[in-house]
Amino acid sequence: MHIRDWQDILTDVTEADVDPDGWRAVAGTRQEGLGEDLFLGHPNAGVYELKTYAKNPRELRGVGTQVARRIDDELDPLLPQQNRQQDTESEEQGRFAVQSPPSDEEHAESMAKRLEETVRVHSEAPTSPDDFFTDVMDALESPAFGPMKYEFDGRPEELDKLTETFEDTDDLLAKDLDDLVESDEVNRGFQ
Repeated sequence: MHIRDWQDILTDVTEADVDPDGWRAVAGTRQEGLGEDLFLGHPNAGVYELKTYAKNPRELRGVGTQVARRIDDELDPLLPQQNRQQDTESEEQGRFAVQSPPSDEEHAESMAKRLEETVRVHSEAPTSPDDFFTDVMDALESPAFGPMKYEFDGRPEELDKLTETFEDTDDLLAKDLDDLVESDEVNRGFQ
């Protein structure tokens, strides 16, 4: 296990050569301390754990690592289902996306045109919110998106179970994040 900066983990996610809409996520507040916990998983890319906190209103800091090389039968029920219609708790489930910026102005204009066309087509035809989200992510060339179980001021049960499953790794990440918080002196207010 190699603990790295949280942005390096997101780079791994965005550069993974996998189906972008196969990702699933679970997130919530940390059990102890400042910040949030996040697990990202894809059947062909594995499972990643990230711990982050806001150093100030414009800067997010954190650490992360890959905790599993694949989603096995034990992990699968802990991540939200791909098909929200089959998920009995779909109303509690959100969506997430990881974005990469356009490479240049021409690429940005191309993405904007695709996005405009996608919105136009969906406004003229009856479609589901999930279909709209997927098509928008495709138009924006999102490298990773999918369902997410998230609690802003709490922890989903699945997050606790994932944390327990990877307890040793979670403890190491928590220590590294706490060291980062201490070295940033965040406990003294925003900087």
